[in-house]
Amino acid sequence: MNSCTMKLFTGLVFCSLVLGVSSESWFSFLGQAYDGAKDMWRAFSDMREANFKNSDKYFHARGNYEAAQRGPGGAWAAEVISDARENIYGRAADLFRHGDSGHGVADSMADQEANRHGRSGGDPNIYRPPGLPDKY
Repeated sequence: MNSCTMKLFTGLVFCSLVLGVSSESWFSFLGQAYDGAKDMWRAFSDMREANFKNSDKYFHARGNYEAAQRGPGGAWAAEVISDARENIYGRAADLFRHGDSGHGVADSMADQEANRHGRSGGDPNIYRPPGLPDKY
């Protein structure tokens, strides 16, 4: 079992113990988490496809917003994915492409603020850059 799978499993068990989740709620939580992860992936894919300057905060907020709308499982998945992305990818980008990555501490903090904004139900469009095609 890889470390990500182990963390996911441990987190789900912990949530079920703390929240006293019944088996019906457990499956609902898992479904929400799965759908939320798909929402996050779709936002990431759209960001890569759009390749539009200054749009990353919008896609961060949008992915988190859509995932959180699924329910507690979706919000949980969005937070886990967002934190992992910032902690793993951001640091790796700084290590290998320092000065060129745009993933310094300030940018990572701004990404996390956009993530929290979306997860809390805030309108992702406040981060939408002018000229981004309507498709997104």
